[in-house]
Amino acid sequence: MARRDDSLPQGRIRRAAKLGTMVGREAAKGAAVKASTVGRADKRQIRLEEWQIQAAEQAVETLGSMKGLAMKAGQVASFLDTGMLEPEANARIQAKLAELRDSAPRVAFEDMRKVIETDLGEPLEDVFSEFQEDSIAAASIGQVYCAKLPDGRDVAVKVQYPGIATAVRADLQNLGLIMRIAKRIAPGMDAKAMAREIRERITEELDYEAEAQHQREFARRFRGHPFVKVPDVMTDLTHEHVLVQEYVEGIGFEEVRKLPQEERDRFGEIVFRFFFRSLYGFQHFSGDPHPGNYLLCADGRVTFLDYGMTKKLAPNATDSHLELVRALMTDDEDTALTNVVRRGMYKEGDTKITGRRVLDQFKLISWYLRDEELTVDNDLVVQVALEFGDPRSENWDIQKRGTMPPDAMMPARMEILTAGVLAQLEARRNWSQIFREIAFGDPPATPLGEEEAGFWSGRRAA
Repeated sequence: MARRDDSLPQGRIRRAAKLGTMVGREAAKGAAVKASTVGRADKRQIRLEEWQIQAAEQAVETLGSMKGLAMKAGQVASFLDTGMLEPEANARIQAKLAELRDSAPRVAFEDMRKVIETDLGEPLEDVFSEFQEDSIAAASIGQVYCAKLPDGRDVAVKVQYPGIATAVRADLQNLGLIMRIAKRIAPGMDAKAMAREIRERITEELDYEAEAQHQREFARRFRGHPFVKVPDVMTDLTHEHVLVQEYVEGIGFEEVRKLPQEERDRFGEIVFRFFFRSLYGFQHFSGDPHPGNYLLCADGRVTFLDYGMTKKLAPNATDSHLELVRALMTDDEDTALTNVVRRGMYKEGDTKITGRRVLDQFKLISWYLRDEELTVDNDLVVQVALEFGDPRSENWDIQKRGTMPPDAMMPARMEILTAGVLAQLEARRNWSQIFREIAFGDPPATPLGEEEAGFWSGRRAA
């Protein structure tokens, strides 16, 4: 039997060759499909669906084996519905793409051991009383192991793949190709904006000491919270390529999806509250709300695990957006137009851009402002995604005349990916009431809101 090659191609030319081969192969397939189905609309639709599914399957294999930014792009795409296929076909693509989150190729333990010992400056046995060689999880740039400290504490040890920094630098040079792959899977993706975001965030994401600093802030902020848990970091054992944190037991997202509707709704509300509270309450938030980062604990709390892609905004940085939100809630055309022009989204004096059009567009984007019991599903996520720069949107004529301020990109990504998570749960709540509670201090909207209000009130009084 042939040996599986889990080596990490590091050079730009080698990695570009893998990506280029894949892009070229899939483009050729697409052209062949189109040529073979001219004049046969029904057959063409079937063949195009088959081709897109095959492209997604190939993406899983190629991007997953490359890790680095290529896999990160695939992770992003895996949470965006294509919006082009029938539900059954789209479900097949989503299932394949989900493998990028959960089934990345493993690197041999001996190679990972060298990374740990080099960073810690000591043999593994001198630091841990026990260390399980089989990893319990894989991320885009590393693997996670279980271990025990000499004092008996159970810990999770996140270790970067050897050579990943070199590979990521190569990926940055090939980012155009990677975005073409991601856009093939999710045609509505704004590839240029996503590329800019990745360039800005990836350096910090490679530094586990920087990630640990963010995680410590979140752990301190949410310590004692009634339904949110952030694991503590072992600072003295954390370095650039190794992060050691408290081990937490719980069930993963796929098991959560099998729970009764009421429990999925509760889980979804906690996810929503965590991300939106972090952004609008603290201006310090994780921009990576994918399901691999959550565990549902036996006591009902949800543990949030990953802080690699975390952004801290300037104080009161969300005030301008909340001004637009208030304009949307009150149907204030003048304020809406003034706001988007002042923030550089549209040019002043552009007669095509009116307050009415701005309100209409942003009401579609701001799904969490609909003051009703709302089930978040794939159709809603597709509708929101279209409004971020897709020619199929009914607002494309003004979308193409605008731009997104750099500081708005990551919050927007967080919001739409959170919607994608809620859609997988088919979570139902009046999200508008919960949002207003978080952003404007409205009274608690749910039992969880009551619990949280007591917690934050106690923190302010302390």
